[in-house]
Amino acid sequence: MNDKNFELAKNLIPSTYVLQGRDAIKRREHLTTELLSHRKLPEVGWDDDTIELFLNDLAMMDSNNFLGNSGVGEREGRIESRLVAQRHYNLAHGIGRAGDVAAIQPKAAGSSIICELTRKLSLDFIHMCGITEVKDCIVLPLATGMSISMCLLSLRLQNPKAKYVVWFRVDQKTCLKSILNTGLEPIIIEPKQVGDELTTDLEHLKSVLQSTPLEEILCIIPTTSVFAPRLPDDVVGVSRLAKEFNVPVVVNNAYGLQSGVVCKAINRALRVGRVDLLVSSTDKNLMVPVGGAFVYAPQTAAIDLIRGNYPGRASMSPILDVFITLLHMGRRRVAALLREREECFEYLHTRLATLAQRFGQRVLETPGNPISMAVTLDNPFAECEGFEYGDKEVTRFGAMLYTRGVSGARCVPFHNKKSVGKYAFSNYGSHCENYTHAYFTAAAAIGITREDVDVFVERLEKNWKQYLKELEKQKKVGEK
Repeated sequence: MNDKNFELAKNLIPSTYVLQGRDAIKRREHLTTELLSHRKLPEVGWDDDTIELFLNDLAMMDSNNFLGNSGVGEREGRIESRLVAQRHYNLAHGIGRAGDVAAIQPKAAGSSIICELTRKLSLDFIHMCGITEVKDCIVLPLATGMSISMCLLSLRLQNPKAKYVVWFRVDQKTCLKSILNTGLEPIIIEPKQVGDELTTDLEHLKSVLQSTPLEEILCIIPTTSVFAPRLPDDVVGVSRLAKEFNVPVVVNNAYGLQSGVVCKAINRALRVGRVDLLVSSTDKNLMVPVGGAFVYAPQTAAIDLIRGNYPGRASMSPILDVFITLLHMGRRRVAALLREREECFEYLHTRLATLAQRFGQRVLETPGNPISMAVTLDNPFAECEGFEYGDKEVTRFGAMLYTRGVSGARCVPFHNKKSVGKYAFSNYGSHCENYTHAYFTAAAAIGITREDVDVFVERLEKNWKQYLKELEKQKKVGEK
């Protein structure tokens, strides 16, 4: 409705009602004006109707939605299923062009606006999380692992002779497979155990940098969001060594944006050392469906390299999910979620410590991990020589929890062997070859509530009692 149409509407109904309706529409349009002017997260999140109104307006700017359009190209944005069209708000052209995944599309002005606004809002979100030294970002329609691979392939354009990536062992397959997927070889650095914590071995890193031809090292990959008892890598120490030896750094910050502690360390690393690229999951940090990642950097040139190296166009879906969610949240909701997560982390730690003590176990001392914690699963009948307590018994506890509605808790036994590509690991899951405890982990991730913690602890207690009863029966059979 434009001003002329509002005037014409006064011939149909009383002008008072027309003006009232016009003002309501203008208020929504004002939100759009503010967004297009400032290109920042709104202070207060938008309601769903306003978001859909804006999306529908933008969709009408794409050629596949033009009235009377005649398309004879090989890709005209036709959608056969109305369900699919509705799911995507009739945005069919994707993002980018063959030479640049973030390029403006002549046929898709609306989609291009969404893509560019999402980039701006994402950068504001990253700054709000605490990484203010970042200057540019892109949302790739690839999950974290493939986005890391894209970063490595792009860096390889600058150093085609490189064949190694220095990687600190983290027993999550994704990052290692990201390296192997590009045809590069990892130089694996084991963590050091200090007390209960597994920390970054900077001395080993320095030794590797001194003993390996630097032109053969593509980059170093520290990981800043991990399962306890592993700590986030010392990204500040890594960045300083990288700067000293002039080696690029790609930070695997998969779900670290939700932690103020992690973001503060990354921001310091960006100031005092060398960090080239960072990758974070959209689903783990924004609660959207799996499929996208933030790739961000202190220099625009690094992002331009990735944009130009991406082959062909890309899916709009993960970008649209991020766009809608950031508009829905606004700054206040983001701040509240980050604060609530930290409060729930402390609450979860307290509840688990109390419960673990009742069962003769303890929460491992890992104060350097701000998201994940671990609880020992040591032999409850260690004094009984005939009782065998091995990997089977530990993993049984995890299976009990999962089948009774508890997801996300990982039980890590002693001798789990696993291979990723040609690389074999002992004690897989514990991030090192010989950790001293079996344990289970729990995390306080963004979106968690005190109610979630209470339900988890209640079910954990119930199943732990049942688990010990079953072990007691097993012990008695062994004694016979």
